[in-house]
Amino acid sequence: MERLRLRAASMFEQGTSQAEVAHRLGTSRQNTHRWYHAWQHGGRAALRSTGPGRKPKLTARQRRKIERALLQGALAHGFDTDLWTCKRIQTVIWRLTGVRHHPSHIWRLLKAMGWTVQRPERRALERDEAAIARWVKQDWPRIRQKRAAAWRMAGVP
Repeated sequence: MERLRLRAASMFEQGTSQAEVAHRLGTSRQNTHRWYHAWQHGGRAALRSTGPGRKPKLTARQRRKIERALLQGALAHGFDTDLWTCKRIQTVIWRLTGVRHHPSHIWRLLKAMGWTVQRPERRALERDEAAIARWVKQDWPRIRQKRAAAWRMAGVP
């Protein structure tokens, strides 16, 4: 991109119009307009790259603080279930650090911290684990035996 901006600067210096620069370089007129104003106010130096992107909003210390908070669970932070969502994480980040992130950016932040998507298991709230274990131990073997006997009577190997 820097090379493209510097080519645009050369064209501006030769008196080429913004529309023509956009056409020749295959870029939008909006880009060319921004580059032209930057070039007018700061010359070629204003179109040089300033580095590999913007600084992160959160420091390493703040990220560690957020990670500790996430490990505590959503219930510990006042939410009614222990399920983390990007919106909830956004709220916790803002409470802990005062830094606001767009909810769609939260996923990128989590990925950079080494977190992965965890899908909750779909289970009924009324699920009775003891009753299920009892059924598997007592009823299922009896049902399976009846089924096997029925298959044998039908002549199926």
